[in-house]
Amino acid sequence: MKGTGFADWPITYEELEPYYTMADWEIGVSGAPGPFDPPRSKPYPSPPLPLKSSGAILEKGAKAIGLNAQVAPKAILSQPYRGRAPCVHCGFCLGFGCEVGAKSSTLAAMIPLAEATGRCEIRPLSTVARLETNEAGRINEVVYYDSAGHLQAQKAKAVVLSANGAETPRLLLMSESSRFPHGLANSSGIVGTYLMFNGHAYAHGAFEHPVNEYKSVQCSRIVHDFYASDPQRGFYGGGAIDARPLLNSTPVLYAMRCLPPDTPMWGPGFKKALAFHFTHNMTLECSTTSVPVETNDITLDPQLKDRYGRPALRVTYHDHAHDLAMAKFLQDKAVQILEAAGAQKVWTSPVEPQRIGAHLLGTCRMGEDPRASVIDRFHRSHDVKNLFICDGSSMVSSGRGQPTMTIMALAFRAADHIAAAARRGEV
Repeated sequence: MKGTGFADWPITYEELEPYYTMADWEIGVSGAPGPFDPPRSKPYPSPPLPLKSSGAILEKGAKAIGLNAQVAPKAILSQPYRGRAPCVHCGFCLGFGCEVGAKSSTLAAMIPLAEATGRCEIRPLSTVARLETNEAGRINEVVYYDSAGHLQAQKAKAVVLSANGAETPRLLLMSESSRFPHGLANSSGIVGTYLMFNGHAYAHGAFEHPVNEYKSVQCSRIVHDFYASDPQRGFYGGGAIDARPLLNSTPVLYAMRCLPPDTPMWGPGFKKALAFHFTHNMTLECSTTSVPVETNDITLDPQLKDRYGRPALRVTYHDHAHDLAMAKFLQDKAVQILEAAGAQKVWTSPVEPQRIGAHLLGTCRMGEDPRASVIDRFHRSHDVKNLFICDGSSMVSSGRGQPTMTIMALAFRAADHIAAAARRGEV
């Protein structure tokens, strides 16, 4: 497709599936397979979280127009699991830590296990400055600022870089040397390129009776009928529609972004609208693919510096026309669902080019050809044999909106291969 950098992944779903399952069971995922799910070797470790009002509404509206609403798997515990407590439905999942440890973040699910081995040391509030290499072209130390701002150096036999799709390429570009004049691991010249954000669109509905979406988890049902790309649509892409409160857990942000466009923004009319809509509204979020485009990238700013004097990262991003078309397509379906479910009022947020990206993918893509990729199928740098990159930057395509489990599955798979290579004396 013109203007894109589509490429095949060097691994298959069949190779990665055992690691998806491993991630599910290691961190604790609650869910149930749906009609559009690919084959899986084991069920989810925990049953689905309770159906929310928004999930019931999504099911009703989707069924009315011939679509399927299925359980939305959540990395949140529905029952006790490995010494961790289940969800207490406080409603503050989005943007907050979990006070009971039910949200299966790395902090709650994995880091305690690593520390318990006695072979993992966490150095919080540290900032890596650069990766130094020796005459053989291997990384021999990591230079970093400690929590007090003092420059330190850590000798390293091997380095696993996991700073995600923005800070990973930034660090590689900052680690240039006479041997690597264009940045570490960048003989291909594509470190930082093919940045993908995932597209999003929103449709909102107000209902006669309270929905109270500020309670409990973000969503309980999701529609995957349009997950696969379909040439008959006239554009590339796929995605999902899920029901959620969006920003209900933070009333100030909700007031700024989620009220109907004809709402007065001051005075008694504003207060009345906020009091009603905060408890009677729900949002359908449409999450889509993001096409890989070479000019969407992370580079080093030539002038702006951070507090340590390091070049600031500079983001250049323009949505491909197909991304915007897919987002609008799903938004139109979301409007139909809300209307079919009996919403008293339906409105949308404009589908516009993205200014903020929470998913940072694709900037150090994996591949078999060193001229067109940064790492191989085992996450080892083509150029630096003791450097492994394992985060969202390795992804060749963006997926359909929620990349976390793919990143985690890739990490578990990479760990197995790194350990095997170490046992063979290849690291």
